[in-house]
This record gives sequence, C-alpha cells and structure tokens, in this order.
Amino acid sequence: MSRKSQIELTNMCLVYTKDSVLVQEKVGTKYKGGLVFPGGHIEAGESLTDSVIREIKEETGLNIYHPKLCGFKDWIQEDGTRYIVILYKTDTFDGTLKSSEEGRIFWLNRKDIPTANLIWNMRELLEIFESEDYSEFYFAFENGAYEQGRLLG
Repeated sequence: MSRKSQIELTNMCLVYTKDSVLVQEKVGTKYKGGLVFPGGHIEAGESLTDSVIREIKEETGLNIYHPKLCGFKDWIQEDGTRYIVILYKTDTFDGTLKSSEEGRIFWLNRKDIPTANLIWNMRELLEIFESEDYSEFYFAFENGAYEQGRLLG
C-alpha cells in the first residue's frame, strides 16, 4: 500500500501592524464579498517561503520580509486530495498597496474584526496567527459533509 497522496499546497499570510490587519475582499469565488487574508498557490519548483512572498506581492503590491511560519489549515477534499494552507505572518513590509483582479485589498482596524464580514474560518486562523496555543485548523469530509473545524495545538 502506497503512503503517497495527492496534495494541493497553498499559503496565506497575516500582514499586520499594531492596529490593523491586511484583508482582501474576494471577488469571483463562492466567498464573494467575504474578507480573507491574502495568499495563493505554491508553484512547482518554488520554495514555500518564496511562494508566500510572491503571492503577497501579486495580490497586494507589498514586499514582505521575514515571514514567520505559524501553522497550517488542512482538510481532505471529496476526491481524497489533501488541501494544505501554510500559514505565515509578518509585520515587516514596504511598497504601495494595490488591489488585484482577485479582490480589493485594504487595512482592517483590529477593533472592527468582530463585526467584519470575514469568511467562515478566518477568526479561527487569527487564533493560530496570533497565539502560541494552536498550530493547525483541520476539518474532515465525512458522511457527505465537512465536519466542524478543529483548532489543534
């Protein structure tokens, strides 16, 4: 029996300041209008860190430096493929903020997070980004539906 499995690798990065976090208002997806943290797919032959630096540049216009690995979000898709989102954070960046075809980019004040239209699991991911208590957000596909996600530490 092979222990190899199909994996789709992506990344996400919390770019932040003392008072704000960078969010993207998604367009053209099932999350239309929902707010997410920017990120994307890891390309063949690309290092994990290089991929998050590239994705943030493409989606936000910012150059990020010293992204810190925080944890993972993962699940098994209906076809058996494992989908892994590698989570990073950084407060070191420069450049001019600009939106992309994937959605409008803007700074969200931390005090507005509780009422913001974050997609369904961004608040759990914030717990991974901002605490030492958790390193993984996992949910499984069972009996034709995804189970409630679990924060694991």
